Parts: sequence; C-alpha cells; structure tokens
Amino acid sequence: MAGFTATWPPQGAGSNHKNLPGEPADHALGRSRGGWTTKIHALTDRFCRPLTVLLTPGQAGDNPMLEPLLTVHRATTNGRIRVLADKAYSHPSTRKHLRALKIPHTIPERSDQIAHRQAKGSLGGRPPGFDADTYRHRNAIERGFNRLKHWRGVATRYDKYALTYLGGVLLAAMVTHHRIRN
Repeated sequence: MAGFTATWPPQGAGSNHKNLPGEPADHALGRSRGGWTTKIHALTDRFCRPLTVLLTPGQAGDNPMLEPLLTVHRATTNGRIRVLADKAYSHPSTRKHLRALKIPHTIPERSDQIAHRQAKGSLGGRPPGFDADTYRHRNAIERGFNRLKHWRGVATRYDKYALTYLGGVLLAAMVTHHRIRN
C-alpha cells in the first residue's frame, strides 16, 4: 500500500476562541461586558411589583423589547398603564408606537437628540413632553429589579435553559408580588 494516505478527521474540537458558535435561542445567553449574561426585561407597578417578565441574551438592547413586553402585558391585563422609562427608551419610533397605542409615557430625551433637534432650528419640531415630577417615581422599576435580585437563583443564573431560569424569575416575581400585596 505504498502511496496511500488515509485522511482521518482530526480529533477533538476545533479552536473556538474567535469563532464562537451561536447560543441556542432557548438558552437566552449572550456576551456582554461582564461575560455570559441574561437580561431580564420587566414591567413593574408603582408598588415595585413585577407584572410582566421577558428574557433576552445579555447583549440585547432594552428599547426593542418594550413592544413585546407591552404586547404580552396588554394580552394578559386590561388595566391602564403609564410608561416611565430611562433614556435607553428615548427613540422617536418608541414614542410613536406608544402614542399609537394611546399609552401615556414619561421618557427623558437624550442629549444628542436634543442637539440634533435644536440644530434643525424651527424644522426640528417641539421637544417631547416630559414631566419631572412624574419621572421621580421611575425608581419603582429599579426597586422592583432589586427585589428580584435578592433571590440568589435570579441574581446568579446557574440554569442552563432559559425556560428553567424564567420559571425561577417568575416564582420570585410571584412571591414578591404577594408579599407586597398582603
């Protein structure tokens, strides 16, 4: 068998330090500055109780998740809501969507948006309405997340699957909701 060379596949996995495979959608894990993380998106009420919760990979933005959150919330609840959000949600498309749904909102305008609008002069339009007294109550959102993070399983995700992690987050949200309610 002179001149015959067998071509066997290499053993072991290939190097993946630059070519990381995509995380499956059911894991909701993504790379952010702190490493592999999962982002919890939630709507809370004025009593800091989590009402609607969704998960995304850690690198996902906040603003794109507002519409799915509102859709899920409106499908399960028919009460009135008011959106109090930080500057991450300050995008004209977000404001337009909230106006179309007739949802009142208080979202501060980012400094680059202010400068862009003012650079246009009279063509820049009016600044969006902003009520500083109402915006003071936005800390209810941060306090609601703080209450969720008191649960060790929520603060440090050890679950492989997002469905299992979401179950833990929902359990923590329900217990927190009922503790505050009663």
